Amino acid sequence: MFLQNINKKTVLLSPLDWGLGHTTRCISIIRILLDTDVSVIVACNEKQKLLLKQEFPQIKFISLQGYEITYSKSPLLFAIVLLFQLPKILFRIAKEHRWLQKTIDQFNIDVVISDNRYGLYTKKVPCIIITHQLNIKAPFAWQEYLLQEINYNYINRFSHCWVPDFEGEKNIAGVLSHPKKLPAIPVHYIGVLARFKKEATSKIKYQFCILLSGPEPQRTMLENILLQQLPFVSANCLLVRGKMDAKSIDVDLPNVTIKNHLRGIELNASIQASEFIITRSGYTSVMELLNLQKRMILIPTPGQTEQEYLAKQLMQQQWAWCIDQKDFNLMDSLKHASNFTYQLPDISTELLGSIIQQYI
Repeated sequence: MFLQNINKKTVLLSPLDWGLGHTTRCISIIRILLDTDVSVIVACNEKQKLLLKQEFPQIKFISLQGYEITYSKSPLLFAIVLLFQLPKILFRIAKEHRWLQKTIDQFNIDVVISDNRYGLYTKKVPCIIITHQLNIKAPFAWQEYLLQEINYNYINRFSHCWVPDFEGEKNIAGVLSHPKKLPAIPVHYIGVLARFKKEATSKIKYQFCILLSGPEPQRTMLENILLQQLPFVSANCLLVRGKMDAKSIDVDLPNVTIKNHLRGIELNASIQASEFIITRSGYTSVMELLNLQKRMILIPTPGQTEQEYLAKQLMQQQWAWCIDQKDFNLMDSLKHASNFTYQLPDISTELLGSIIQQYI
C-alpha cells in the first residue's frame, strides 16, 4: 500500500480553480489527513486560500496559479469558447508539472493529492488524482471517445485515481464516473466528499435556500432571474450569493435574507433549516446536499454538458427536481418540487476515511 507509514509525513493537496466546488470538497480530505497526524500543504490561488484558511488556519498554503478559464454568456458558444482556451489549459498543465518537480524537493513532499489538476504528477512520489469525470460528455460519440483518450492519457500518469462516487448501479454520476473502460491505473470509488454532517433534528426556518455558485457570467445571469421573481414569493427564503469578496446588494425584499457568503458552520445550519435548496447541478453541491438528504431544485449551468447530464440522471432516479435555466420559474418550480416524489438515498461518508486508513 503506497501510503504506508505516512504518519509525520507531508502531503501536498491542490484543488482545481474552476469554481470553488473542487476546493470545498477537499475539506473532508484535509480533515482526515490532519486527524492522522499528517502535515498538509495546500497549493492554490488567493480565492481558494481565503476559503480554506477559514476552516484550517493552522495549515501551510503555497501559491499555485489556476487555469483561469473564462466562459460564454451563450450556451451555444460554451464549448467553442472552451475549445479556444485549450492551448492555455495545456500550457498551464505543463507549467504546474514543472512547478511540482521543484516543489517536492523544496518542501520534502511525500504524497501528492490532486483534485482535477492534471499536471500534478511525478515519478518522485506517489500521486493521486481525484476526479468523477472519467467520461466527459460531448454532443457526439466520437468527441466523447477523443476526450476520454486525452483524459486517460493524463490520468494514467498518476499512481492512483480516486473517484468521489459509489460503485454499482445506485450511484450519483452515472456514465460520467462509471464508463465501460477504466483508466489503466488503480481506480478506487471513495463515496461522497462532504464537509457537513446531517443533524438529527433541525427546525425549518426557510421554505427555500438559494445557493448561487459557478462561473461567471452565468452565476450573475441566474441571480438576476431570481431577483426579478423573488418579490412575488411570500415565503421566507435565504439567498447566498457565493461572492466572498463582493459588496452587498441593496434589495428591499422583506421575506428574503441575502448573504454574500457564509462560513461552513453557518452554511450548514442554514441548509438544514431550509425545506428546499435551489442551486446549480455542480457535482460538489449535489454530493453535499444528498449527504444532508435535502430536497433539491437543480438548475444546470447552460451549455455545461456535465451539469446537464447530471441533472437528468438525478431526476430519473428521483433524487432531485431539475429544470433548465431558460424555462425556470420560481413559483412553478416550488410547486412541482412540492409534488415531486423524492426518493433520497441513505448515504454514508465513512468510505473515504476507511480508504485513507487502509493505506495508512
